[in-house]
Amino acid sequence: MSNRSPSYAEIEVVKNQYSDRDYLIKISIPEFTCVCPKTGQPDFATIDINYVPNVHIVELKSLKLYLQGFRSVGIFHENVTNKIIDDFRRACKPRNIDVVGRFNTRGGINTVVESRWP
Repeated sequence: MSNRSPSYAEIEVVKNQYSDRDYLIKISIPEFTCVCPKTGQPDFATIDINYVPNVHIVELKSLKLYLQGFRSVGIFHENVTNKIIDDFRRACKPRNIDVVGRFNTRGGINTVVESRWP
């Protein structure tokens, strides 16, 4: 288990060719994995990122690699969901964004964490 979380600097952006209009980009990551910081066991989730871009859009391969960086990180569901939205905002500066983490059931408990900005 690692304490080093991925950094927003790992998320690459490209120029948004349609920055003159609002449009919604929906990204779903159904194979997200991190580690429970208490037990060291893997946590699995679907992470949905929905954003209205501004000047930049996210380059998807770099986003995939950034998210894969959580595989060995011990982090709570609430923290990882909020870290993803904070890092995405720093890298891309969208007009608005929401991130939803739907974590698989473990021990009879299902967790969904939703974070929005603004």
